[in-house]
Amino acid sequence: MLVAVSVDSQTTMPRCGACQMPANVPASDGVGSLFQVGVIKSFSTPRGDIADLKKTPDPWGDNMATILVTGGAGFLGSHLCDRLIARGDDVLCVDNFFTGRKANIQHLIGNPRFELFRHDIVHDLFVECDQIYNLACPASPVAYQFNPIKTIKTSTIGMINMLGLAKRCRARILQASTSEVYGDPEVHPQTEDYWGYVNPLGPRSCYDEGKRIAESLCMNYHESNGVEVRIIRIFNTYGPRMDPNDGRVISNFICQALRGEPITIYGDGQQTRSFCYRDDLIEGMIRLMDNNEHIGPVNIGNPDEKTMLELAQAVIAETGSKSELKFEPLPKDDPKQRCPDITRARTWLGWEPRVPLNVGLAKTVEYYRQLLASS
Repeated sequence: MLVAVSVDSQTTMPRCGACQMPANVPASDGVGSLFQVGVIKSFSTPRGDIADLKKTPDPWGDNMATILVTGGAGFLGSHLCDRLIARGDDVLCVDNFFTGRKANIQHLIGNPRFELFRHDIVHDLFVECDQIYNLACPASPVAYQFNPIKTIKTSTIGMINMLGLAKRCRARILQASTSEVYGDPEVHPQTEDYWGYVNPLGPRSCYDEGKRIAESLCMNYHESNGVEVRIIRIFNTYGPRMDPNDGRVISNFICQALRGEPITIYGDGQQTRSFCYRDDLIEGMIRLMDNNEHIGPVNIGNPDEKTMLELAQAVIAETGSKSELKFEPLPKDDPKQRCPDITRARTWLGWEPRVPLNVGLAKTVEYYRQLLASS
């Protein structure tokens, strides 16, 4: 069981079981900073060695897992926390709040199954858990190009730290990879056995190559150390809680339309993307994590391809906006086409997207309408 307690400068930390965190470490010696977000302060009661826990029956008949979600205050991470708590799991949410937002997880504060840690995974993290969902990394071009060195450190050093934690705790770890590993693809739609066409020196390389390295690290830890890994490749996903300023196409289009501003189209608008609603994406992610047969990688996305012009017209129709279209030059290395082949997801996981674009757009537009009105 996880118990939320107050931490102050006089509090000492108990020994942390499998991770062997030393006893009697004052919170003021740097450990306390892992547990503080504003006035939110908490830690786990010790659970002993994870190997022993798996052999010991729970006297309360409680079969929930303790699940670490890195990037848990982000767009997708916060929805994942919601889903896991709803099914009865204990969730350790870790975020450095570079792109994550406290508002995304504010409703979970005070829930006895939820703990929040302000922490950057490029530094060691000492917790115990049964599963790790690694979603920590800026995902929009605006965010990951703001500090490209930081971005690639998250996907390399941070990935090593999370794999090391999984090894110590004997936890299964899922890496949230990306369709960006395919670069500007020459194969369409993209299958998981396609190696991609990526510019290793371009402005997107900090993210693209970082995610490719992270996948390689996962496989190396699995083959060399027996770590249970799962890899999904996330295609364009949208829905409520997307940051309105993150520069992604759907958030850009909707916010511009609601403000009555011209909608910015890069290039001629004929480049394509496929858009998966957040609920469908989270379902696919959980199904792969809980699958005992397949490691991946598995594409999770919507194979219903749309041009940017088609998307802009759909947003204008949904918002009732009178916005016009404004055309700008296409950014360097921006992919011309992006669409997943989801044969593996259908075959291995029994998964496919169920929320059509018009339904998902309606929910997302309403979210942004309320957000803009309140601001």
